[in-house]
Amino acid sequence: MDKKYTLKRFSHNEEPLVKVSAANLTIDYEHLLNKAQFEAATVEEGAYLIIAGAGTGKTRTLVYRLARLVELGYDPKSILLLTFTRKSAKEMLDRAALLLDRRCEKINGGTFHSYAHLLLRRYANIVGLSQNFTILDQGDSEDVISIVRSQSEVADKTKRFPQKATLARILSLSVNTGKNISVIVEDEYPHFIPEIQKIEKIQGLYKAYKTQNNLLDYDDLLIYLAKFFNELSPAASSVLRGINFIMVDEYQDTNHLQSEVVKGLCRLRKNIMVVGDDAQSIYSFRGANFENIMNFPKIFPDTKIITLEENYRSTPEILSFTNKIYDGAIKKYDKVLYTKKPSGDLPAILAATNTNLQSKFIVDKVLDLREQGIPLSNIAVLFRSSFFSFDLEIELTKANIPFIKIGGIKFVETAHIKDILAFLRISVNPKDAVSWFRVLMLHEGIGPKTAQKILYAVESGELSILKDPGTISSKLLTEKLFPLFKLIFTIHTKDMTPTDKSELVTEYYYPIFKDKYDDFNKRKKDIDIFLNISANYKSVDSLLADMAIEPPIDSMTEFGEEDKEDEYLTLSTIHSAKGLEWHSVFIIHAVDGFFPSTRSMQKIETLEEERRLMYVAATRAKQNLFVTYPMNIFDRESGTTFSKPSRFISEITPNLAEGWLLDE
Repeated sequence: MDKKYTLKRFSHNEEPLVKVSAANLTIDYEHLLNKAQFEAATVEEGAYLIIAGAGTGKTRTLVYRLARLVELGYDPKSILLLTFTRKSAKEMLDRAALLLDRRCEKINGGTFHSYAHLLLRRYANIVGLSQNFTILDQGDSEDVISIVRSQSEVADKTKRFPQKATLARILSLSVNTGKNISVIVEDEYPHFIPEIQKIEKIQGLYKAYKTQNNLLDYDDLLIYLAKFFNELSPAASSVLRGINFIMVDEYQDTNHLQSEVVKGLCRLRKNIMVVGDDAQSIYSFRGANFENIMNFPKIFPDTKIITLEENYRSTPEILSFTNKIYDGAIKKYDKVLYTKKPSGDLPAILAATNTNLQSKFIVDKVLDLREQGIPLSNIAVLFRSSFFSFDLEIELTKANIPFIKIGGIKFVETAHIKDILAFLRISVNPKDAVSWFRVLMLHEGIGPKTAQKILYAVESGELSILKDPGTISSKLLTEKLFPLFKLIFTIHTKDMTPTDKSELVTEYYYPIFKDKYDDFNKRKKDIDIFLNISANYKSVDSLLADMAIEPPIDSMTEFGEEDKEDEYLTLSTIHSAKGLEWHSVFIIHAVDGFFPSTRSMQKIETLEEERRLMYVAATRAKQNLFVTYPMNIFDRESGTTFSKPSRFISEITPNLAEGWLLDE
């Protein structure tokens, strides 16, 4: 008898959609969103690139789209939201649930890495992994690299070789950017070019070690996820059929590997929406690829681009300033930020005669803003690099203004500045055992036991910085230690300025510094800044006293009870400030050669990223924007030189910003 039916396997991933009519939706999307947001939130199938300018309600738009897809009847589990932090994914799902209902909590939301981990645990055998693989965190990865580095004996003890943290960064950048080790080393660590073949050997040994020991690092999670989708096994096909919509936040921050994962996710369905802002692509040092967002329409040829331009953060004057900064970009998506907020003051560009005057102006202006009722917590000082704020930190401490520093570390917490301070502290206090120990351990061949012997000799008077070392007869005063004691004796006994003493220390320390730090070329500007700061003092005692800055949280205890909760000024690198906003913002040290940096001027791509950094910094301001720069810069090799304002602010015309000169 002929069968009257057919058997078809039913997959829970393919539940039939009972779609709700748009007319019956409970949320009034059209009136709760602006025109561009509404368009982005209501599109369904297809590829979409949402160019969301700073402060244009990107998160709000994504939240409303999530809620609308669920309200239309799509299975929440068939919606995949990929973000860069778990916190941002959770925030969006929570907001969508509040907007609609708890169905939105079932949406698959998380980071690229958490999603990869989830799938690989389930389908490990499909990609050739054992189900019980272990994930290495960054510290673990460095330790494994250290193991294979020592076992392989590739490092020649007579020649300098990268430390484990440097090797980990080189290997990770290679994976995330898709570039060869040789390219990474030539760009980032040119002093290790002779070691490229050995680094490549360590890369192979590191991979083999992980495979042999069933280990995955963070990068491996994405490598295996991309492999899982691209090989399109029946299991991968089943997963992909269960995804109706893919949404990726902050797409301008994705790297080569994450782009490959996105392409893999779209093997069967191309219902993909990525949201980002080309003008805020600033993380190339982490491997982020600006070209991902620029080339998205080429990868998905039918992409529709929707641009969000209405800004809800800044005054019209600040937006005119920021639009002008990005006008000069060579490669970009056209957009002009605008706002319906009332007018405010023009941004100010302030030229100070020197770095210290720049710091003093900021201190005075911060106190003035606070008197006007602007809490310290609503004021920020932003900078291109951490060392730009060192002089300011000292002036803030003098003025009893509490602050926290985000990105980089506080001046006195940088290891190389701590080293220099230790020399000076010994010259002031010969009994400072902690500083003695630090200084002695800097010298090759001196370990803890030898250092302790020397300390005993100093305490007993056998060795002394009060005597010319040429007159001291002690077996401990070796040929290696003689220059050290000569240096300390000189800066202790001679009548010299703090800067002169500091320069003697840095001259002695510089060869040690170059050997100790793989990234000495990036750190050496810190030493110039320190010498610049020392010029503001008449005695080493007062310099050291001011440099003993309290940790940020401790400094807050100096204020009253009502101030302890959140009354502090924010100092932040621009990279760490992305996504944040303040009533009043200072951008400091806007000097050509520093911002943009001299190194970035060597390539159009890196110079353009510096422009985007300035744009990100300026768009953090809601009401007041101050851009400052010192006209005279101290450089260890050239001395004090006349500086030029950053090329990005030199493009600003008088109708867009007020210019001021700060003089003594």
